[in-house]
Amino acid sequence: METASEKGRAILETAKKQVGFIPNMYANMVNSPGVLETYLTGYRLFRESGAFSAPEQEVIFLSISLENGCTYCMAAHSMIADKASKVPADVIAAIRGNKEIIPDAKLRALSAFARTMVRSRGMPSDADVEHFKSAGYTDRHVLEIVLAIAVKTLSNYSNHLFGTEVDKPFADYRWTPA
Repeated sequence: METASEKGRAILETAKKQVGFIPNMYANMVNSPGVLETYLTGYRLFRESGAFSAPEQEVIFLSISLENGCTYCMAAHSMIADKASKVPADVIAAIRGNKEIIPDAKLRALSAFARTMVRSRGMPSDADVEHFKSAGYTDRHVLEIVLAIAVKTLSNYSNHLFGTEVDKPFADYRWTPA
């Protein structure tokens, strides 16, 4: 807080009020206040204005972070998935273990499509899109996955660059890529 620019300090103060502490990720991202502000705005819009349920949101964030190999975000979103969003433990374990989600076909399709979008750099096949939509999703859902990827790209890449240390609240959910 004391080394951030005036604009950065204001963003961190708002974030601290919302989260209760300054996550290490935010402390790194505030080196460019525009990066942190863009992240926080996109994250809020995805959470508050999107068509996905809280468990679906976490499946998306975990799936993207898995594809990007972000140890920090995997820990943070595993904790949120478990404690706040109430994602079933077997679904969290499947994603963290890079396994197929069974038996929930809708969450399996969601995770697979989010991962395909990252791997294909936003160029899924028509069959990928149709499979996703056949699970009950729409064009709106497709676009909201693009928003989630944008948000997670900011955080995942920032964490890679800074080697962000996992915060204490997420420590029990540390994750190492296979």
